[in-house]
Amino acid sequence: MDSNKITREYFERILLEMRHIDNVKPDTRMRLWGEEFSMPIATAALSHLNNTCEKGMAKMAEGAALAGALCFSGMGEEEELADMCATGAKVIKIIKPHEDNQVVFEKIRQAEKYGAFGVGMDIDHAFTGSGEYDNVFGLPMKPKSAEELRSFIQSTKLPFVIKGVLSESDARKALEIGAAAIIVSHHHGIMGDAVPPLMILPKIAQVIAGRIPIFVDCCIESGMDTFKALALGADGVCVGRAIMGPLKEKGALGVQEKMEQMNRELAGVMARTGFAKVSKIDDSVIWKI
Repeated sequence: MDSNKITREYFERILLEMRHIDNVKPDTRMRLWGEEFSMPIATAALSHLNNTCEKGMAKMAEGAALAGALCFSGMGEEEELADMCATGAKVIKIIKPHEDNQVVFEKIRQAEKYGAFGVGMDIDHAFTGSGEYDNVFGLPMKPKSAEELRSFIQSTKLPFVIKGVLSESDARKALEIGAAAIIVSHHHGIMGDAVPPLMILPKIAQVIAGRIPIFVDCCIESGMDTFKALALGADGVCVGRAIMGPLKEKGALGVQEKMEQMNRELAGVMARTGFAKVSKIDDSVIWKI
């Protein structure tokens, strides 16, 4: 089955109770690695947005900066990363699991050179659906061992994020090797019948136990989706396809407007469920059908 369809349907099975007495105006700010952001909503690690609009990646970063939000970035050339960082956005560069580790180390150096906020790796892009090593736009990929990932982490002072965690096992290993954060994701359905991120999130959150931040990716479309992810154990979410239309139509301003809209929706849900701060949101208001 289509993992995105399963994921979307799981979101809709999660309902919320309302709480009104003693509520206050909510604060949606989030802190990460000593920096404050206006929202717990980040851009997803998208790639190739120049096909959406001219300098699409830089405009995505600019929109995130205008919204006071974090920006994850997917694969791309050095010049593109330089343009993104030059917007003033806090950019976390997510690197593919290239077969040649020297390519990975070089991309880490580029992130350091241009002042990226962090780096990371997309661990779930190592295989094709037929079990062969993946090849992305002519670039050979290969799965990484815990020791290889540890070597990447230890090679830089930048915080290192492991993206593509969808099990307690990988969450535990990410902690053991020194990851600074994880992204719970099935890479927009890279495998059929993948468990919805929000279904496994509470178990992963138990493993992480607050030691590092958890972001959630896949099918995040609204402030309500964001709230549900936070309630089930996330510290932040990544929004991808929901910003692509606004990016195409209005560039950076479209990204800013969409992210701010989602943040207002989040504040509205917080106000009606009795949570004053995003860090205080929990699953006590969650009902599942």
